[in-house]
Amino acid sequence: MRVSIVLFTADLRLSDHPPLRAALAADAVVPLFVRDPAIEAAGFAAPNRRAFLADCLADLDAGLRRRGGRLVVRSGGLVEQVCRVVTEADAGEVHMAAGHSGFAARREERLRSALAALGCRLSVHEAVTVVVPPGTVTPASSDHFAVFTPYYRQWAQIPVRPLTSAPRRVPVPEGVTSERVPAPGGSTGSSPVLPPGGESAARSRVTAYWRRGLDDYHTTHDDLAADATSRLSAHLHFGTVSPVELVHRARRRGGPGAEAFVRQLAWRDFHRQVLAARPEAAHADYRTKGDRWRTERTAAADIDAWCEGRTGYPVIDAAMRQLRHEGWMPGRARLLAASFLTKTLYVDWRIGAAHFLHWLVDGDLANNQLNWQWMAGTGTDTRPNRVLNPVLQARRYDPDGAYVRRWVPELSGVEAGLVHQVGKLPGTARAALGYPAPVLELAEGLDRFRRARGKGD
Repeated sequence: MRVSIVLFTADLRLSDHPPLRAALAADAVVPLFVRDPAIEAAGFAAPNRRAFLADCLADLDAGLRRRGGRLVVRSGGLVEQVCRVVTEADAGEVHMAAGHSGFAARREERLRSALAALGCRLSVHEAVTVVVPPGTVTPASSDHFAVFTPYYRQWAQIPVRPLTSAPRRVPVPEGVTSERVPAPGGSTGSSPVLPPGGESAARSRVTAYWRRGLDDYHTTHDDLAADATSRLSAHLHFGTVSPVELVHRARRRGGPGAEAFVRQLAWRDFHRQVLAARPEAAHADYRTKGDRWRTERTAAADIDAWCEGRTGYPVIDAAMRQLRHEGWMPGRARLLAASFLTKTLYVDWRIGAAHFLHWLVDGDLANNQLNWQWMAGTGTDTRPNRVLNPVLQARRYDPDGAYVRRWVPELSGVEAGLVHQVGKLPGTARAALGYPAPVLELAEGLDRFRRARGKGD
């Protein structure tokens, strides 16, 4: 009997899963997930993501059992555990999705070498967690695009691979042992309110958003109070929904909303091709500006105020409180929070990126680190010295103050015209609200940043 293994990583679904489809060419398949302590040691397994992952694994196991199979879960070093299962099942081939970080590349290299010693072949499948794999489109003078717009023009011309359907049956060989699949639910230290994980939840969310959100995405995605984004980012991060499927469906739907949605999926691929080409960008400036950032040692009070949502700037505080409560915040709020930390407070972007990675359910290395570098002006932004004014931005994207009042209850009774300028109130009035004074004046922060960079924008 020919046996193969499908190794699940960031692709926790059964629909549109090329590695699983390829593995099913054998007589039996071991669906395997390894809980690798290296993920924990690297800081990737934060409480919110552990909780979401538990949901995903439980749902994946349930889907496999409906098809006559089951999920095999092991704990330990990934290479060691995969090799053990290969030996137990006498498997001749392992199928997995390609990863695009330095961590994933090193893991794949070690696994390929170890499997070869066992006479087992490793098949790595592209376009599982991305639409267009890194390296597929490149400029004439480099190994990757450093500017999004020319990247997107080529990305949009690449034929998208056909979808694969979920299998009807997944035969699993006897005798391969498994740990108990994690029970769904919260995790110690996780946010009070988290979205449900798993492919079933992802498909329900896609269906709901296609009915009442996608067509208006181009006009509503930055509206903070409307909460009109798809909220699919966590599902994309864990692979409970296929980005390839989303592109196919959005293009069939058509219209400016669907086009804007597809463009956001292209941003995911853009960041992955940058990180694949420059793995060090996960922790080092992509384009250094010679910044002498403030750090925990020199800016502890400001950093704490930002993390806890008590900067005295309502839209920033609303965003940071939502992050802690839900493990998520809208894209516009992320940009404002990042700009405020790096350019108004002039704090090292790595501090903000680490805080986001701790709390975000969708905490994705490529998107998180490179978006932070974008806002810090050390990344791929063609206007590296731009500064987002939180008051002006709040007036534009939360004009009635509904988003702020939702997340900053101290300001729930403040009228719309004043909610974004509460820092201008007399000290006694502000104290009566129980809301802090601004940590600094915007003009002061802007002046410091411009002097540090040596020029304006």
